[in-house]
This record gives sequence, structure tokens and C-alpha cells, in this order.
Amino acid sequence: MKYLSNDMSTLKKTSRDWALNTVAVISLLTAMPMLTHAEESSAIQVNDVTQWVDPFIGTGGDGHTFPGAVVPFGMVQLSPDTAAVSRGSDPQSEIYKHSAGYHYDDKTITGFSHTHFSGTGHSDLGDLLIMPMTGKAHVEAGSETDPDSGYRSRFNHNAEKASPGYYSVELSDYKIKAELTTTARTGMHRYTFKENEQAHVLLDLTASIYNFKNKVIWSDVRVIDNQTLLAYRSTNGWAKQRDMYFAIKFSRPFDSIELINQDNSRYRCNGCLTKKGSKPSTIVNSAIQYTAGKAIKVLTHFKDANTEPLMVKVGLSAVSRKNALENLITENPGWDFDDVKLQAKKQWQEQLSVVQAKGKKSEKRQLYTALYHALQAPSIYQDVNGQYRGVDGEIHQADGFENYTLFSLWDTYRALHPLLTYIAPDKVPNMINSMLAHYQQSYDNMLPIWSFQAHETWTMIGYHAVSVIADAYLKGIRDFDSELALKAMTDTANNPKYDAIPEYIKRGYVPMDKLSESVSITLEYAYNDYTIARMAEAMGKKYIAKTFYQRAQSYKNLFDPSVGFMRGKNSEGVWNPDFDAEDAKLMGPFTEGNSFQYTFYVPHDVNTLIDLIGGDKAFEERLDLLFNKELSHEKIKEHEDIAGLIGQYAHGNEPSHHIAYLYNYAGKPWRTQERIRQIMDTLSSDQPDGLAGNDDVGQMSAWYVFSAMGFYPVAPGDLSYAIGAPQLPEISLNLANGKTFTVKANKLSKKNKFIKSARLNGKPLNRSFITHDDIINGGTLTFVMSNIPNKHWGIETKNRPTSMSTH
Repeated sequence: MKYLSNDMSTLKKTSRDWALNTVAVISLLTAMPMLTHAEESSAIQVNDVTQWVDPFIGTGGDGHTFPGAVVPFGMVQLSPDTAAVSRGSDPQSEIYKHSAGYHYDDKTITGFSHTHFSGTGHSDLGDLLIMPMTGKAHVEAGSETDPDSGYRSRFNHNAEKASPGYYSVELSDYKIKAELTTTARTGMHRYTFKENEQAHVLLDLTASIYNFKNKVIWSDVRVIDNQTLLAYRSTNGWAKQRDMYFAIKFSRPFDSIELINQDNSRYRCNGCLTKKGSKPSTIVNSAIQYTAGKAIKVLTHFKDANTEPLMVKVGLSAVSRKNALENLITENPGWDFDDVKLQAKKQWQEQLSVVQAKGKKSEKRQLYTALYHALQAPSIYQDVNGQYRGVDGEIHQADGFENYTLFSLWDTYRALHPLLTYIAPDKVPNMINSMLAHYQQSYDNMLPIWSFQAHETWTMIGYHAVSVIADAYLKGIRDFDSELALKAMTDTANNPKYDAIPEYIKRGYVPMDKLSESVSITLEYAYNDYTIARMAEAMGKKYIAKTFYQRAQSYKNLFDPSVGFMRGKNSEGVWNPDFDAEDAKLMGPFTEGNSFQYTFYVPHDVNTLIDLIGGDKAFEERLDLLFNKELSHEKIKEHEDIAGLIGQYAHGNEPSHHIAYLYNYAGKPWRTQERIRQIMDTLSSDQPDGLAGNDDVGQMSAWYVFSAMGFYPVAPGDLSYAIGAPQLPEISLNLANGKTFTVKANKLSKKNKFIKSARLNGKPLNRSFITHDDIINGGTLTFVMSNIPNKHWGIETKNRPTSMSTH
């Protein structure tokens, strides 16, 4: 209860004290000159790549993305909620569908909240829901079947728009046009009322995106003047006791305000505020200018609503109300909505322009939207003054780095983080330094596993932060303390309290009688250990490298040659008697998958895995069986995440993402080319349901970007990329070192999906992989495509991707 007790002492201050303490800040807020809307559109390049981004892609089906406004890596994700969970409700059947707060199939909107996950399979956030209304003022959301019973409004997709940094929708029931835009730490709303009815704006501090009742631990609201509020709430969701502070500013004074405490009583505050023009600190009847509890809502009322648009700005901070105000003042001091929108678009144009592509409209829409999703997280989690809340719950001052949060590492180590080393390399050291800060603040001496907003959720398995760090270090990104990083990596990998690590070290595998998901955990530990060995070797730490190279071979201990699959084993070394290669039981030997999929999870040593399975031909046959053997729903019914099926292959879930590229290792690269096109054509599109499963904080999108270019990092940290088949005629990476790496696919068509020949910088390329050096040194990779597979290209052993055993 440390956070709560600390905040309660703050709550003892009177409203007048708060007004006096903030008067200087508020005066600055109101006195600062408005931003002029200069002719900045010309600053955006003629080649406007933002036009190809459609934020609605992934909002249908199980993509779990949101359509609202955000800037690259922004702390604020201001987006509509179509099924926000309010206090006392518990819609278990719908919460998975609404992990991002919004689903394209819904017909009503409950409001606009300021924080959202993109593409997760779990839910939280939804901080500070705001909803404009006309006519009767409601304080409850109502239901989708009866929207008139609450503040919820119907809407139509024909009156809804979204682009990078901007979202708008017509709230049909109220005839209000709602528009949203953001800076990194602030959200901005613009409401245009089409009829001259009394308008209301609701701030609902009880609304959340989560499936637990009574999520709010504590909240409060303070009225500073007739345009400014300060608010706070602490929530128990996926993250426990998560704090967020808000500074809210209206573009014109409200005529009256109601502070609603559903735990206590409801106050109406007509005329209790000072008149326009008086000092903000001069507050009358201050006893009702503050309320606190677990169920707080605020209604502000405005007469003559249609005289001019009403704007609302919100600054966020995880540290304090003062910092929330400072973030608002610093990043968004004026009231020029269109200029803030333009600045957001300029940020996206700059970030997205790292990739230049040629192709059909639908192809560019998919590519640039995937890139857009890949550039949203990890996100900034630090105020403009450098302060942030650490995983220890204390307030820290960032020293030499910008703090980031939202590390969905079981998902994102695979493709997202390797992609960021090319498209946002300046952000990578900040992310790694944030991981190291997490390690230093952690009571468990651990790097993050699945963390967000100063909380470790311990979700998923492995310790994949080590892969992210090693991959960056080996690529020459070293703006962090490498000695500290290696210590953090080894401390994490040797932590006796985490997921049966002592058993793993002792036996070379995790026994299934000691821990569920034991096979998956063993395999992922082995890969993680390989990346530690790679980094230690590069740093000249021979003993550490030798130790972890040995541990990286632990996967062999769970390969059962009698069945030809990875199989669970108990402490006595006895194989799982109930083995079923297709079974994906919840809390069984595998994590969100089965043995068909996880047998191929030896990304760092595929060549040895091929030998274990029986050689190239047997390996190819096993891959074919994976893609061709239908997976019964009964086998996966306990896992919503296993989706996007082609046989046993599940593209909607991460354990399958590298598998299509493994034909290369068996000397059959044309089979990889065939499979990649099959996945692209059947499991992705430029429509709202265009993702085969959760985007998982950008991992699915990063897979698409790499695969569209024609290569993929099977084992990050290996620094090689297995070649697949390019999906666009030309894609260029504009690298931070000033060089450009271009992939051209001549004669590419629907039928011409096979590589006939390849050239790198004009010279024949006969290997079915490229390296990091090939990319970072710039140049041109040219493919000639054909409708007939070239069964001679890339087949020789020397031309296949390398593995740990062949380095």
C-alpha cells in the first residue's frame, strides 16, 4: 500500500493550497502565446508516405489494434473505446476481443481514453475516458443493445476517419464531430457541436479496459479554475497499483461543473467558480472543489455549444500532477488543433520515410501500416523534466537516456526489435538503457520479461531481453554500459527464483513435474543462452561464452528420437506418457502451441535440428506435414491466440513465425518462397481484419515488413537473415549511416513468386541468406522472379544459412 499511503498524505492538502501551488503554472499555461499555424504543409515531402497508412487495418478480427491518434513511440494513445469496462461490469466473453478498447464490428462508442495497447492478447489501460454529449447528461455508459440508456453513442464507419496522428468520428446520437490528435505526452480533443443544445463533457475515472470489477483503487479530481482540472487514479489491472496523473484544460470556461462521487454523494457546483478573467486561485466554496474515492466522475456543462468548437487538452504523467501540467504546458501550450495535428503527421512522415516502396496500392497500404504499427512501441515513459516512475515504485531521474516502457519481449524479440535497429536505431539505446534501469531497480535482479508502466507482469516465458541487447550490441549499437548489460544478462539467466532455472541448469532441461510449459521454457532458455554466449564472445569473455554455448545445446535433452518430436520429461528422465504432438493444452508442456510447432524452435542451431530429425529430406517432409496436416479445433480450444492456421502452422502466434524460412536450411529455398507467398496471400490484407492474429505490440507487423522485403531474422543475434521471397517490386531502407539498402524484384507478379536468380551489388548471389553487414553497408539486392522454382539456387551447404554448429 506504499503508493496509496504516500498519495493520501498529498490528498490532505486543501483545494486552496492546490490552487495556490499551481497558480504560477496555470498562469503560464494561459499566458503563453498561441502557436501560429504557419504554412508548414510544404515541409512534408511531396512523397507523402503517410497516405498509405490505414490505422483501421487490424482493428477487426483478432488484430487488437486501435485506430486513434498517437505519435511515434508516444506515451499517449488517444483512441475511441467501443466497449470500455466500467465499474461493476465484468464482460468476460468480450474482453479478449476488446483488448485495444475498440473493435471494428462494434456500432457504438463510449468515449475517448488516452492510453491503449496495440495488438496484445491481454488488456489494461484506458486511462481517463472523455465523452462529449448534448441534451440529457448521462453518467453511466449504457449498453450496446440500449445506447440511449447512457452516454454511449452510435456511430457509422462512413463518418469515421483515421490517419497517422489523427482520428475523427461523428457521434450520431449527439450530432457531434469528435477529433483527436496527440503529442508524445498529451492528447487533444476538438468537439464541433452541430446543434445549439446545452453541451456536456464527461470525465469518467472509473472506465477501464480490463476484465476485473472494481479496478480503481483510488482517484481524485481537483478544480483549479473554470477551465482547469487536475486528476489522479491508481488501478489494479494487469499491472497492480498503477498510478497515472492528469492535467485537463478546456479551451473555454465551463458554465457549471458536477463532481460525482458514486462512493459518497453527488455535488452540483453552479456558479461556485470565479467569473472569467479573475485570478485562478480565487476559488469560492472550495469545499466542493475536490473529491476523492474509488468511483469519481466529472460533468462539465457548456451553453451555446455550437458557437465555436470546444477543445480539451490532457497532459499525462506517472509521477505527479505537477509533471502532468508541465508536460501539457511544454508540449501543447496553445489551442491550434490543426497545427498539433500537422506536427504529428510530420513526425510520422519523417519516421515512415525510412522505408521507400514501389508497388500496388494495396501492397503499400499493408507495408506502411505494418511499419506504422511497428513504430508505436516500446513507448516513452518519462516526463519532459526527465522524471519517471521506476519498477521499484520510486521516482527516478533519467540520466543520459530517455526511459521507455511496454516490453512484450516474448513477442517482439523475434522481428520488431531487430527491425528497429534499422528503422529507428536512435531509439534502441534508450530502450536498452530502460531495460538496464529495470534490472537495477528490480528486487529480483531481473531484466524485463513482459513489463509496462513500471510494472513487471511476469507474462510469458524465457528471458528474451538478452536477445534484444545482444542483437543490438553485435550490430554495433553500443550506447549503453556493455559490462552492466552482460552482468544483467547473466544474472537474469542464473536467477534461482525464476521459472525453474536451477532445475534447468542442473539437468539441462526443465522437468515437466516441476513447472508447466516445461518444453517451451527449455527451448527458449537455450536460444536465450546462445545470444548471451554471442555477446560474451564478442566482448572477449571466453569463460562466459563457453558456459552459455554449452547451455544453448540444452534443447537436445528434450528431443525424443523415438517419436521425432520435442517431448516433455520428468525429474527422473521419464518421457511424458501422454504425449500428443498436436495437443496444445493450457498449462501443458508447451506455451500457446504444440510439439508440431515447438519442435522447430531451435532457431540458433537449425542444422543440428535437421540432423536430429533425420536429414534434409526428413526435415522437409516434417515441414510439409506441419503445413499440410489439419489442426483440430479440439486440440487448441483452450488458446484464443492460436490463429491464422495453415495446417498446424499458426501464423497468428509467434512460435510459428520463423518456421516457413527453415526450408532454406535444408537446401530447399524455393519451398520457403512458396510458403511465404501462401502466408501473405491467405493470411493478410489491407482490410480491418487483415491481421491473422494479435499484432502483439508490432511483432506481426515487423514480420510483414521483413518478409515483404524478402528476408527474415530467424535467430536474432546471429546477424544473418534467411531469404524468403520479396512481395513488392522495390523497397529501400534509408539507413542512419546515410547509406541505402534496396531490394528489387524484377518480373514480380502473382504467378512469379519464385527466385530465378539474385545479385548483390551487381555480383551473383548464390546463398539463400544475407548478413547484417550486407544491409548496413548499403547497396542493392536484385532478384529476378519466375513462375518456375529454381531448384539449383542456394542448395549447396555453403550457401545455406548458418547455425551455431556451423559458425
